[in-house]
Amino acid sequence: MNKSDLVRELAERTGLSRRQVREAVETILEAIAAALERGEGLEIRGFGSLRVRNRRAYRGRNPRTGESISVAPKKVALFRCGREIKEGLKRLDLGPPE
Repeated sequence: MNKSDLVRELAERTGLSRRQVREAVETILEAIAAALERGEGLEIRGFGSLRVRNRRAYRGRNPRTGESISVAPKKVALFRCGREIKEGLKRLDLGPPE
């Protein structure tokens, strides 16, 4: 599902116009991004949480050349799904491994 799919589904469920839903979704995503950029976490009970995590510098490899490279420290966003989603995922029938 991408953002367009989400907007379409929410518009169908709520009866709002796609334009209204798209504006709401974009506003929510902008607010989440702004909070993360400020280093703040975000928790939505029943869904999950986002937080900023510091990654240390490390030695990596260029996959094309095999050359050893230095990767600088950076901040990354970490998502942890909530208990309800975890339980729902447990019920998925994944079928045999490929």
